[in-house]
Amino acid sequence: MRRRFERYLQKVFHWPELTALMSEGRRYPRHPWSKVFQALFLGAACQMRSLREIEAACRSGCLSRRVGPISDNTLVYALQHQDAGELLVLACAVARRIKRNGLLRSRWSRGYVVVAVDGLELCSSYARCCPACLKRRVEVSGDGKRRWRWQYYHRVVLAVVVSGPFPVPLALRFQQPGESEAACAAALLEELVRYLGRRYFDIVVADALYLQTPFTRRLERLGLRWVLTLKDNQPDLAATVERLCAGAPHGQPPLGEDQLQYWYWPQLYWPAADRSVSVLKTVRRCRRRRVVITEEDGGRRRQRQTVEEVTTNCWASNLELGLIPPLFLDQLARSRWQIDAQVFQTLTVDCHFKHAAAHQDPALVVWTMIRLLAYTLTVLFYFRQVLSHRGRNTPPSLRALAQSLHWTPPGWDTS
Repeated sequence: MRRRFERYLQKVFHWPELTALMSEGRRYPRHPWSKVFQALFLGAACQMRSLREIEAACRSGCLSRRVGPISDNTLVYALQHQDAGELLVLACAVARRIKRNGLLRSRWSRGYVVVAVDGLELCSSYARCCPACLKRRVEVSGDGKRRWRWQYYHRVVLAVVVSGPFPVPLALRFQQPGESEAACAAALLEELVRYLGRRYFDIVVADALYLQTPFTRRLERLGLRWVLTLKDNQPDLAATVERLCAGAPHGQPPLGEDQLQYWYWPQLYWPAADRSVSVLKTVRRCRRRRVVITEEDGGRRRQRQTVEEVTTNCWASNLELGLIPPLFLDQLARSRWQIDAQVFQTLTVDCHFKHAAAHQDPALVVWTMIRLLAYTLTVLFYFRQVLSHRGRNTPPSLRALAQSLHWTPPGWDTS
């Protein structure tokens, strides 16, 4: 399976030629960067947890013939002297090929390429820190006493295309000390527009943290449209929406057994930004079967009951719909949930994204970018090659694919 994966990278992305463009950051390396990068990339694709595990795989494991012996000290030293900007250029080259091959097309988004941005905390510690660490005061308890301690951590902002058949991460950026998450996301989008071009993506979706005047202005200077969650962080606009929702809903489309009501205002004044935006509020009532635990005769009884779940969401946007139905904003905004349900979940649980294998600057930045790049290409290979060629067999999971890069289970194609 590993050979099949590498042939896919060679055929679709011309992977050896792309990686050969990266320069060597060390003066007199014993192992060239091409060999180090190959070990790190394949180790991340196999979902190895630490650099020690990659070292063992290179010495006597699945990477012994492909890479050869290499120590974890060499890996860390090479990461410390490598330029993170070259990894961003490599990720953007992969992103351009992804769009050129038509992997971002979808019908529901009406031709728009939608990018979701969100932050993810990588690691935290009370002792280990580096110059690029963020810090915060945390109240801790011990020995019956409460005290405050400084906690050091890293946070990254990811940009993920969520309008395609499956979410595709584009790039990430580390949040710098003294920088807000929204400012970090805006800087990441500016870098992507500079490398990928203005027409690569069209709409940005994010949660309520990003509904700020500086962030929306930076997006509009880039020519991007946005759909952001509206909550209590904008109290004036939220209060106006609640006051206007006292009347009858503007629409109530049929959804089978579920019920949906929405209110839509194409021009609603936003006091904090001194401008007008379009606002959509939806209320869903869904009937679901849930296990309910009741107390009867001093014991607990579990029984299935049909309960009604009410979900209320509110979105603000600068997108002019025209003849497009207002619920298109709801589709755009709800697509953002894929970044939490699929991308962050897999990166955290399977890819060990929060494990700081090299907590030095810029080693941690470069290693994290390699991990994200390996995840992106593994996901593309999984959906384009594994699932599409499964036939009538039960499709394997993404974790099973990573395990097959270590060894060949029965029934898998080894050619």
